[in-house]
Amino acid sequence: MKKLTEKEIREELNKMKGWSLKGNVIEKTFLFHDFKEAVNFLNKVQPIADSMNHHPDVCIYYNKVIVQLTTHDAGGITDLDVELAKKIDELLT
Repeated sequence: MKKLTEKEIREELNKMKGWSLKGNVIEKTFLFHDFKEAVNFLNKVQPIADSMNHHPDVCIYYNKVIVQLTTHDAGGITDLDVELAKKIDELLT
């Protein structure tokens, strides 16, 4: 899988609300009412990530979930990361 250039990444991020470039990852923070909602969100992310065989790094802080995406094999961000980010966003629309 081809690693995206910084220009390509920024072009994609401009189309996506809330995602930002942080080094070799794209990242978004999701806020929920409480811990239960945050965990339920991650439970919805899990089957999507499994079906793509591409898994995000996540941190959960009570009602806040930070999702980071990168393709380790490519050494950076690929189309797979962008695709998964969009699918994660679709969970909340």
